[in-house]
Amino acid sequence: MSQEIIKVEQLSFRYPGSTKEVLKDIHLTINKGDFIAVIGSNGSGKSTLCKTFNGLIPHYYIGDFSGKASVFETDTLMCSVAEMSKYVGYVYQDFENQLVRPKVYDEMIFSRMNFGFADYKEKADEILELLELNHLRDQFIWQLSGGQKHMVALASVLTMDPEMIIIDEPAAQLDPMNAVHIYHVLKMLNEQFNKTIIVIEHHTEFIAEYCKSVILMDQGKLIWKKPVDLALNEVDTLLERNIFPPQVTLAAYKANWSLKPYPVSLKQGIQYFNHAKSLTSNTSDAFTNTDRSQQNQPLIEMKDVFHGYKAIDKSDKRILDGIDLSFYEGDRVALVGVNGAGKSTIQKIITGIQKPKEGTVTVLGKNTRDISPEELAESVTYIYQDPEKMFIADNIRADIEYFLKARNVPDRDPFVDKLIKQFYLEELQDHDGRLLSGGQQRRASLAIGVAMRPEIMLLDEPTASLDVSSRKEIVSMLDQLKDHVKTIIIATHDMQLAASWANRIIVMKDGQVLADINGLQLFTNPFLMREAGLRPPQITELSHAIELHPPALSVEEFCDRISTRRDDVELYREDIK
Repeated sequence: MSQEIIKVEQLSFRYPGSTKEVLKDIHLTINKGDFIAVIGSNGSGKSTLCKTFNGLIPHYYIGDFSGKASVFETDTLMCSVAEMSKYVGYVYQDFENQLVRPKVYDEMIFSRMNFGFADYKEKADEILELLELNHLRDQFIWQLSGGQKHMVALASVLTMDPEMIIIDEPAAQLDPMNAVHIYHVLKMLNEQFNKTIIVIEHHTEFIAEYCKSVILMDQGKLIWKKPVDLALNEVDTLLERNIFPPQVTLAAYKANWSLKPYPVSLKQGIQYFNHAKSLTSNTSDAFTNTDRSQQNQPLIEMKDVFHGYKAIDKSDKRILDGIDLSFYEGDRVALVGVNGAGKSTIQKIITGIQKPKEGTVTVLGKNTRDISPEELAESVTYIYQDPEKMFIADNIRADIEYFLKARNVPDRDPFVDKLIKQFYLEELQDHDGRLLSGGQQRRASLAIGVAMRPEIMLLDEPTASLDVSSRKEIVSMLDQLKDHVKTIIIATHDMQLAASWANRIIVMKDGQVLADINGLQLFTNPFLMREAGLRPPQITELSHAIELHPPALSVEEFCDRISTRRDDVELYREDIK
């Protein structure tokens, strides 16, 4: 019989100053050895629930707390956060903020040494070996890529040998290959060491591949806890809450064959659709090559650009290595590649925040060496990966107005009113942006950017940490920007976004451009994707597997191009395993 390690009874919680309960009468049990995903739209209470498991609520985040949360039969009200950390490890969504020491090995020994364990060095060595991180042992934290920092944060948590590990958005800020790697590590910890794993996750394809159970949260309530196959087959329930199941599941649902259960993994999807009749189809105009040689003068030119910095050991660390790129009016560009490929650096150099060590960058006819970032800001807007960096006032309307007021733009109120309506911020305009949900912050940051009336807009990971509904909303917002902005360049790990939105995809690796192509060209080139550490959208992988040529880049395209005649399908006879 499985050991019960978490028991929650009649749990409710409300943050100070709020009239709304963020947790409402939660009843829940979790058994040892489970690998469980907590899902729900932004603001549903997922992170708040998990913070009751390690005592952060109510000891650190105070508020109106009622009911009981017991972990290993200990009431969290009766146990400090420090004591609970011996049993419950937590990797936060903003994992960089929990790295507190200058070097990796310092970080690894920090927790266990401070608790007075004599074996703190031995345990650090053991975890570095287990997670294959020995090559980072003497590295400074600030020199690491995002994926490496994420792994170090997980490793430092594991030095305490917790029975349970909670990880908030494991894949949110990682490139596809690093995201797969961290899930492989979590699977190993679960299967080989019987660790209980809880992930807060929006990417249902990872849930289908790795998790055993799913908890659905909605407006502070626990709707259900189910095995993963059953949970992801609740398509109507999920869609009602703007949660999108895996692409293979959604394709089976939209194909309307009424053949259940729906597949939830790629392997199941291949079996389900293997006898679908392939239809030929012209590719979308959005993925047609553009002959840029016939276009007008580029808005941005980068010629032979090199950039880097001096490391502590005085060695040269090169970030960009001979970049030659031009961007034109009408371009919708996705910069893709693994963490550390140089995507964000290209954007910062275009804004003038950083100056290239070598080469020239021309923006709207001006060399960025000869113009300040403040002057470039008149025409170029950069939306940070962390949207909170866009908020400087105590309400959204004041943030949107800030640039216009600073430049004494006349008759600005009607323009601001229009933006607030366009970005669905009417009910939020008097709120502090730092207190909004992730999706709301993204909308507000876009409105702030558009208010600056730029010709060029740069966005760093615009869909990171968002649920699928909010991601779709951001894509819609990006489409609306074409009425305001001449050129949009995003840096993203979101291959579904790149496939559905961009007309140019620039593939980067180690500071170099491997390819400047469209979505169809990228996702039909497995060698290039392997070289760049990329993975195509799941629906494209399914298309390849069932020989649907050219492959579909979206669920809608896939469903349009397969026969909906049930006669063409040989339904598998055995239960999907």
